[in-house]
This record gives sequence, C-alpha cells and structure tokens, in this order.
Amino acid sequence: MKKAILIICLSLLVGCKSKTIKRDTEDLKITKVGASEMNSNQQKKAYDLGKRVLETCNTSKFKPFNGTEVTQSVMENTTEERLTKTCQRFRQYYGSFVDLKLDGVYKTKHEVIYRYHALYTKKVANKELRVFVNEENLISAIKSMDWEANFESKLND
Repeated sequence: MKKAILIICLSLLVGCKSKTIKRDTEDLKITKVGASEMNSNQQKKAYDLGKRVLETCNTSKFKPFNGTEVTQSVMENTTEERLTKTCQRFRQYYGSFVDLKLDGVYKTKHEVIYRYHALYTKKVANKELRVFVNEENLISAIKSMDWEANFESKLND
C-alpha cells in the first residue's frame, strides 16, 4: 500500500512541470527621462500625492484619494489604518516628515516613475518614495523604501 501511494505521488511530481513565462524585455527596461521630456503637470501631481501620503504621518489626518487621482488598487490599499500603522513606525525611527526632493524621473514601457528622496527631521533617515504614474495619468503605485544610492547603475539604456 505504501509503495502504491509513493508511486502515485512520484508520478504526479514527474507529471507536473513548471510553466515558463515569456516576458518581453522591453517591459523591464527603465530609462532616465531628460528634463526637456518631463511633463510638469504629471510631476506636480506625483509630488503632491506623495507628499500628501507622507504628511499624514505629521498630521494624523489623511484626505482619501479619488478615482481621478489614483487607480482603484491604490485607493483600496491606501487606507487610514494602514497609513497610521506605517506612520507610527516612521515617526519613531525617522522623526517628522519634512519634504520630498526629486532625484530623477524614469520611464518604463507602461509607466513613469518619479523617484524622491524623503527628508525627515532625524538625520539617520535615508528613505525614498517612488510614485508610479500609468498611461492614463493615474498614480498606479506608491512605494516607500530605503534609499538606494546605486539606482542609476541598474538602468538599461
């Protein structure tokens, strides 16, 4: 009986093979956008919404996004409860949020990435905020992470 179960399990494992997903390398390419190519309205929108999220940590009040600013998934994931939890940790480690400093604008096949250096009152804070804007000019993602100094070296030209 044990041998029969073992044989069935082995035949199932052998019969299953991993699927290969083909991705176009163009989808993965990130290139830097020159100053002349930047959309100033889009840049202002990315800055304003990114700053609005991080200022929540200072004021404890969040003005919810609407459908003309962000995608549905961003709207659903950016809740006051989630922001409060993140803000508590950020304020403890980094102090109060001061401002965003634009470090660069990058483009992929489907979106524009605004990369900001997030400035806090404590000097140990070395955080970045990336704001992703899709083809419909809606914010499709907002990511906070540790500052990555060698980001430029990873670009595909």
